[in-house]
Amino acid sequence: MRQAAFDDEGSRIRWTEAPGEEPARVYLHGLGSMSTAYHAHIAARPELVGRRSLFMDLPGHGLSDRPRHFGYTLEEHADAVAAALDAAGVAGAELIAHSMGGAVAIVLAHRRPELVSRLVLTEANLDAFPPLTAGSSAIAGYGEQEFVEEAFPRVLDAVGPLWAATMRLADPRALHRSAVGLRRGSDPVMRTILAALDIDRVYLQGEKSGELADREWLEAAGVRVLTVPGAGHNVMFDNPDAFAAAVAGTI
Repeated sequence: MRQAAFDDEGSRIRWTEAPGEEPARVYLHGLGSMSTAYHAHIAARPELVGRRSLFMDLPGHGLSDRPRHFGYTLEEHADAVAAALDAAGVAGAELIAHSMGGAVAIVLAHRRPELVSRLVLTEANLDAFPPLTAGSSAIAGYGEQEFVEEAFPRVLDAVGPLWAATMRLADPRALHRSAVGLRRGSDPVMRTILAALDIDRVYLQGEKSGELADREWLEAAGVRVLTVPGAGHNVMFDNPDAFAAAVAGTI
């Protein structure tokens, strides 16, 4: 495990790391998750092993610190990841990022383009104000104190055992602020940034999640959109073969 300060008070973002060849692969998790649980089994596959791999826990999640003063916006999350990559001596990395982590990765590529050479996004949030059925919208629908003091246990019960297993490790205040930041989106919005980036971009959409909005527009901008058979939001669990192949660049 490694760590780096990401704010003026010395709060630490932490990650676990496997050594290997460059360019590094940096794995970013979604809201209420943690990177090793969602990506370590992918990085260990034969077609991917041997590359330097960093499993990054965003502030407020997993192993990382959860400062109360921090805003947990997409930009602040991206800057925290940038601080970690700077400390680790990583540049030109491939970012493999899920859900909210995908939105953070897009913002990072926009703010610090020298750090990112490729994006592999899995059902990343591309727009502000996700549908009301999205977990982030449900969490952001509460006031912050209401969520922290009353609603967090109810949300854990509602999301099911898989998501709850990592969500219960997140700080509830950080979780709420991250959801609010995700609902607010970035400026420019993530979809616009993604279309304009001049790097290799792959977007994985689970077949069970339905069609990606504005798919043709993204493809016209050079984003390779892949629909993954038999998969829902958690493609890395539902179809790990296809997920690993996308990361390896063989599909």
